[in-house]
Amino acid sequence: MPETLDATVTGAVTAEPAAPRGGRRPGSGFARYLATKLVAAAISFLATLVIGFVLFSLMPADPVQSITRGRPTSDAQMAQLRHQLGLDQSVPERFLHFVTDTLTGHLGTSWEFQQPVSSLIGDRLWPTLLLMGTATAISVVLGLWLGIRSGWRHGSWLDRIATGASLTLWSVPTFWLGMILLITFSVGIGPIPGFLPAGGMSDPAITGGLDHVLDVAKHLVLPCLTMVLVIFAQYVAVMRSSIIDELGSPYLLTARAKGLRDDDVRRRHAVPNALLPSVTMIFMHVGTLLGGAITVETVYSWPGLGQLSYQALKVPDLPLLQGTFIVFSASVILMNLLADVIYRFLDPRVRAQ
Repeated sequence: MPETLDATVTGAVTAEPAAPRGGRRPGSGFARYLATKLVAAAISFLATLVIGFVLFSLMPADPVQSITRGRPTSDAQMAQLRHQLGLDQSVPERFLHFVTDTLTGHLGTSWEFQQPVSSLIGDRLWPTLLLMGTATAISVVLGLWLGIRSGWRHGSWLDRIATGASLTLWSVPTFWLGMILLITFSVGIGPIPGFLPAGGMSDPAITGGLDHVLDVAKHLVLPCLTMVLVIFAQYVAVMRSSIIDELGSPYLLTARAKGLRDDDVRRRHAVPNALLPSVTMIFMHVGTLLGGAITVETVYSWPGLGQLSYQALKVPDLPLLQGTFIVFSASVILMNLLADVIYRFLDPRVRAQ
């Protein structure tokens, strides 16, 4: 008994770690959670392939007539063109070839550009990532900053201005806002001349060096500003609402009772809990922004995937439309998967499942 008492007091004897609940090994819960999400992502991608085939391969429009519009073409030439494009095959054969080619990375050949769809998407991917990445980074920082301060001091002049501006910009159509900014800062209004480029990604006369970087940045201002004004408003609204929901929580009262400063209570306690819905929305928006760039890239002639999709719609260029649709859908599925994984690390309630 004395030895046991001494060991208890001095802490020399350490208790054996308790066995995991239910006999599960550490890490097995995350492995099962990740496997479930991966299976769900794979099923979603297969469903996307089915939807993409139905939308673009079974549409009522005749692609051959669209391609040969305005050109004298005989019936034999049109039949040969249908055979070359694989349009004379049965629906099951076309679907099987479509799924097999997609899973092997072969997205077909563009009817309009006569180039592999994968190379066209690869060439246009960087401009879209540059535009969407820049706009997303600015929108997240600005939207969360305003949302936190508006919710923490709701009813203040900053809250009224930020809320009114965010609700207004959230409801404005993107193409309309883009046209207004284009007329204001590129074309000019009255005696005020425009000083920003009207479209494109760079000036062809400027190649390489710091001048090229500055020229790309100058062309990036208007399309990036259009995206930021639309996107950041959503982050402001969601973050503000989350902060207001946390204001009456007992743990904030406890933190204040311990003598913490107001800034410390907000930064260390309120923001981490209120940030969870915004994290989910950020990843969802990152996935959908690739497809949402069609309007902005079309207005400003930005050479990205959005403008490429718009050009494919005018033919219609079915292989190119299918390829961009798959890329857009895969980005949404991938971002949702990453959001689920990160959410598990941020929210203890998800880890307990």
